[in-house]
Amino acid sequence: MGFFLETLFGGLMVGMLYSLIALGFVLIYKASGVFNFAQGAMVLFAALAMARFAEWYPKWFGFDNLVVANILAFITAMAIMVVVAWLIERLALSKLVNQEHITLLMATLGITYFLDGLGQTLFGNDIYKIDVGMPKDPMILFENVFDGGVLISKEDLIAAGVSALLVVALSIFFQKTATGRALRAVADDHQAAQSIGIPLNRIWVIVWSVAGFAALVAGIIWGSKLGVQFSLSLVALKALPVVILGGLTSVPGAIIGGLLIGVGEKLSEIYLGPMLGGGIEIWFAYVLALGFLLVRPQGLFGEKIIDRV
Repeated sequence: MGFFLETLFGGLMVGMLYSLIALGFVLIYKASGVFNFAQGAMVLFAALAMARFAEWYPKWFGFDNLVVANILAFITAMAIMVVVAWLIERLALSKLVNQEHITLLMATLGITYFLDGLGQTLFGNDIYKIDVGMPKDPMILFENVFDGGVLISKEDLIAAGVSALLVVALSIFFQKTATGRALRAVADDHQAAQSIGIPLNRIWVIVWSVAGFAALVAGIIWGSKLGVQFSLSLVALKALPVVILGGLTSVPGAIIGGLLIGVGEKLSEIYLGPMLGGGIEIWFAYVLALGFLLVRPQGLFGEKIIDRV
């Protein structure tokens, strides 16, 4: 029982990180009606900026304080993501207002490869470290209840807590604020939103900036765990099955979907892996998403679209 709980907790904590990345997909889809394939590249780009500026600032200004370096690097990386959001709106999205969704989708694919190449040009292509002071050593809980206790990673626990707080904050922003309501109006109908005075260009800059902030936090957490490398964008793509499972239009769906996939892939790897030969954790999320596309394409909490003719 102790080992099962250990696996369960590990899956929940990883799932919360998936949910954090998936929020970026959901936010942009709700604001523009397009699936943003660039979210993984945004996670990588933001993490590279954070890692490199945290390394460069002490050299440039001659100090050796890790906390100050991380704060300055975070502010700089966030400013860069806002600039990226403004450039995306100004150079791409503003030219594609009221175009077909497939056109916007192809635009995000172009943005993906551009950010991948730009990140390599500006920050290099080595493996970089992000050290924000999260403890790496595990802790043992419930020693008096289970034989050997339950082993929990302190780093994963803190990361899951930070992710949960950000998820709650973004959910409140999206559901309770005037800007959040404007985002939903833009997603429903670009022309109708413009006709009632909602500035489409400003809304898109805001939502891409918020998605950039979510990408930065996710990049810091994953970069602290795995190191900042170009495979990080592939890790971020694990959020694709999350939004398919939870629903492209649902913030709560992104949370539930992330938790389900995180737990499911951990339990299946441990309990089904020995029988099926291992490697289940790699493909479990995508097979589950395929199953949902076949039986419930709108996801658990997504809106069912009915076209009347």
